Amino acid sequence: MDAFVWILLALMLASPFFLVLWLRTRKKLGRARHENDAFRSRLKPILSIEAQAETLRGERSALEAQIDEIRAAYKEKRALLDRLSEQVAVYDERLAFAELGVYEPHFDFTDSEAYKDAIKDCREKQKRMVSAKTAVSANNNWTVDGSKAKGQTMINRQTRLTMRAFNNEAEAAIANVRWNNVNAMEKRVHAAVKSIDDSNASMQIELSEAYVALKIKEIRLTHEYREKLKAEKDERAEAARLSREEAKLLRDAEAAEREEAKYEALLDKARKEAEAAVGNEALSEKVALLEAELATAHAATERARAMAEMTRTGYVYIISNIGSFGEDVVKIGLTRRLDPDDRVRELGDASVPFLFDTHAMIYSENAPALEAALHTEFAAQRINLQNMRKEFFRVGIDAVEEAVTRLAPDAAFFKDREAQEWHETMARRNASLAALQPLAGNEVLPTEI
Repeated sequence: MDAFVWILLALMLASPFFLVLWLRTRKKLGRARHENDAFRSRLKPILSIEAQAETLRGERSALEAQIDEIRAAYKEKRALLDRLSEQVAVYDERLAFAELGVYEPHFDFTDSEAYKDAIKDCREKQKRMVSAKTAVSANNNWTVDGSKAKGQTMINRQTRLTMRAFNNEAEAAIANVRWNNVNAMEKRVHAAVKSIDDSNASMQIELSEAYVALKIKEIRLTHEYREKLKAEKDERAEAARLSREEAKLLRDAEAAEREEAKYEALLDKARKEAEAAVGNEALSEKVALLEAELATAHAATERARAMAEMTRTGYVYIISNIGSFGEDVVKIGLTRRLDPDDRVRELGDASVPFLFDTHAMIYSENAPALEAALHTEFAAQRINLQNMRKEFFRVGIDAVEEAVTRLAPDAAFFKDREAQEWHETMARRNASLAALQPLAGNEVLPTEI
């Protein structure tokens, strides 16, 4: 038997073994593939998160770069906006005060006439500079077509145009200067100087700094002159009010004297009648009553005379008006009227919607000093920091009571606010709102929005 037959016979005998081995291997391979798929299935979320995280990191980097670009662009545009806003504010009075701030006075003259004289002096200096041809500096060696004379003629013409343009701009600023645009008017003049000088740069013509400074000074003087006129008007009104109060004090003193004289005459008559009718109890009681009324009238006369003769005698009042100004606002003022409540009633007239409540009415022989001490006590809480005659302060009643107790120990202080009209008004409004509530409850409201 040859080798081929033996090989064939061996293969035939081994084939079942190889078949079983192949089947087992195939089964193991299938199981391994299944386990691999299960393992991959378990790892899939982790692999997905990593891929997503990498994607998000890339997006974040791109967004950060975008944000940096936007921030840089915003910073550049904001700087441009600020520059443009400042330039616009110079020419827009509605923005000038907010953008350029409060004007600080540069002069300290005592009255408006002093300001008027200073303005005249400033204008005279400007005229002298114009006459001396020092308001503008120019190149006198300018030539036209080789002619120095023609060049000088051209320079003189341009100088006149320059002066006319600048003076018109400055005069417009002076004419329109007000409390809320004075800084803007100064900047407007400086902007005009720059524009005019830039236009004349090729001819080497420039406005003199000294001449420009005089125009700026005139703007400031004009503004402060107008403010001084307003202050003097207010002072005259206050002086007139004080004069009226003094005249009323004199009239009150005269009326008190007449009242005292009347009771003296009645008392003399009653005494004579009592002497003629000895033992009449009714007349004795009448005499006693008249003596008491005469004492009261005499005290009123003495007080009226003292108020009329002593200009520092008066009442310091502390009042509030919750309906008009709110909870923590008080007015601390002074009156020299014989009946100080007249002043409170006067303040609560048609100019405010509700009446004032009086917390203290302090009689003092040095009322201005007491008033000034209370004003100083609450200077930081003063509502109007510009007009010192507006004597309103944002301060609680407890703090005011403590200050009054310290500065005027004998004074009575009442913390309660009656505010009758305000409380009645609020009650009516609340009643009106309550009447509207049932109607509001019938409205259909959506379950989701």
